[in-house]
Amino acid sequence: MILLDSDVMIDLLRQYPPAMRWFDTLDEDEEVALPGYVVMELVQGCRNNREQERIQHAIAPYGTVWPSSGDCDQALEVFAQHHLSHNAGLLDVLIGQTAIALGVPLHTFNQKHYQFMTKLQTVQPYDKAI
Repeated sequence: MILLDSDVMIDLLRQYPPAMRWFDTLDEDEEVALPGYVVMELVQGCRNNREQERIQHAIAPYGTVWPSSGDCDQALEVFAQHHLSHNAGLLDVLIGQTAIALGVPLHTFNQKHYQFMTKLQTVQPYDKAI
């Protein structure tokens, strides 16, 4: 499973050339999924119904994954421990915990958002320079 963070999905939605080239190299049998909280972030960024419909249509082919209640309990512990010391974001912790629970790396360029989550593996999937 390839698990995408918001920044990577936004690059794909904007058809950013390095993101598109990387995406085209993926095995077509590989499942690409989005944490449910990433989907919510994408919808939250919409300014009107047309944009929201466009986003929902564009992400429809991808799987959506959610953490279990136990994973949410773990995310709460991580958040309580790191929100003051590392300015941990609530959604970032939930997204990171989803990847940890699934045992897959999170494809993201936001390593700083996740640096305190020692069990989380992150991957920068492509070079941001054109």
